Amino acid sequence: MKTATLRLYQTLHTWVGLMAGWALFIAFFAGAVTVFHHELHVWQSPTRLKGSAPVEAQADPAAVDRFMHKLVAIHPEAAASAYVIMPSEGEPNIAAYWQDKTGEWQMTTDARLAGDAAMQRDTSRDQVIGELSAFLNSLHYSLGIPVGGIYFMGAISVLYGLALVSGVLLHLPRLRKDLFAVRPGRNLKRFWMDAHNVLGLFSLPFHLVFAVTGALFCLSLVLMMVFNTLTFDGRLFEAVPRATTAVPEVAAAGRAVPTMPTETLVRIAQQHGGERFTPESFRFQRFGDANAVVEVRGTSARALGNLGSVGIHAAQGEPDAGQLTANQTAGARDSNHGLYSALYALHFGTFGALPLRLVYLLAGLAGAFLFYSGNLLWIESRRKLRQAEQPRVHRLLAQATVGVCIGCCIGVALCFPAALLWPERAVSYTYFTVFGIACAWALLRPPVRGAIELLYVAALAALTVPLSNAILTGDHLLRSIPSGHWIIAGFDIGAIALAAGFVALARATQRRARSGAAESVWAMPRTAASSTATAAAGAKPMPSVDAR
Repeated sequence: MKTATLRLYQTLHTWVGLMAGWALFIAFFAGAVTVFHHELHVWQSPTRLKGSAPVEAQADPAAVDRFMHKLVAIHPEAAASAYVIMPSEGEPNIAAYWQDKTGEWQMTTDARLAGDAAMQRDTSRDQVIGELSAFLNSLHYSLGIPVGGIYFMGAISVLYGLALVSGVLLHLPRLRKDLFAVRPGRNLKRFWMDAHNVLGLFSLPFHLVFAVTGALFCLSLVLMMVFNTLTFDGRLFEAVPRATTAVPEVAAAGRAVPTMPTETLVRIAQQHGGERFTPESFRFQRFGDANAVVEVRGTSARALGNLGSVGIHAAQGEPDAGQLTANQTAGARDSNHGLYSALYALHFGTFGALPLRLVYLLAGLAGAFLFYSGNLLWIESRRKLRQAEQPRVHRLLAQATVGVCIGCCIGVALCFPAALLWPERAVSYTYFTVFGIACAWALLRPPVRGAIELLYVAALAALTVPLSNAILTGDHLLRSIPSGHWIIAGFDIGAIALAAGFVALARATQRRARSGAAESVWAMPRTAASSTATAAAGAKPMPSVDAR
């Protein structure tokens, strides 16, 4: 490949990486934690704050029938369309979500419906608004920006894909030579470059999946609007519900007919979904009406696109009772649903058990480190040798990288104790306050001092996770491990490991500051006295340890 072409790819890779790096760091770090989305919800469960012992989850179809009848009796608007979630590990209650006449989402549980009149009327979603898992998920796909954030991340994903392609083309000529070349030693710049390249090459399949699926998920509405105008003559949006759901909206017949028992619906769904299909939730449409339809949703074991559903005509005694409207489970779904389900599973790692999700966790953290190290390498590669005062833009970029990346880590860590301390308040208040303070601190301090200080703060913030868990719920490691509550123990162990990693990075940064090139933005600022003494001794400037 020609030198000019390689230089073009290097420029493209560098600048696209710089423009997208900060947003991608946040998306990858939050996304790595979001792999355990369900477990996050369990970790913040209100029952733990009350000190209640974990309740064994019992997925009883008959209980769903009783729940639906009581739900519709107390909240009649839920009969039109209600999503009902079966109990699962760590979440022993049946939960339902529906929209009222104004379009606002309402929520209740079987525990609320079993209470007094005030509890039965309570459909607040306060605990959902303040939910840790929901915020981290929004931080992952939209940076927590409520309006336009998802489209911004879609554009970032496109830039991310360009950086991947240019990076692969850039390293192809020397792929065999540099594949395992991690050369530690005094040349720290070369070591970090080697680590950056090796991590990028070995995690390339993950990054390609994340780039493609991230762009598709975030920009799907924009793409549909474009194709609706240019290709489908304005008819695309009419076909979208049929192509993306197993059960489109149905109208009420206006004739009261009992809905089939949930146990029967589950049996029908399992017959058509196969023995690998496990029902987990339902969408009831027109409950108690002659046009009632139920969508049985669940997962299929040993399938890439493991999420699926079966739509069933559910009006008891009607000619079409028990007949399918659609079967969108693994092995039976159409190509549209198969492709979408596979893309979703590949992006979020839902198609495997715990070992696979741990791989996704490590891949997410490695990806975050890739963007952090990429920015630092750019700054270091443009350092002016033997020049004490580096360009101001390099210093600002170093400070911003430290503030955004480490500030994100601190903010996410402190969201955990905030979720336990103020369960009724959105944890986004904690995150954005901490994130803003960290960015401001980084801009006020020399880059290396800011990095060291914030890394130690990040370690302390990570340790607040097990500490707050032990103090506020009593579920410390000495209790959760012997009792086999690995969901709770896993977060404590992960936070402690993360704290150790932050300390290791802080110590490595300190060593770099003491022994690295004096003119680097990552060197400790030399005092005036030491500079005067060096000049009086007639000493030559220290040569860069990064010189090849």
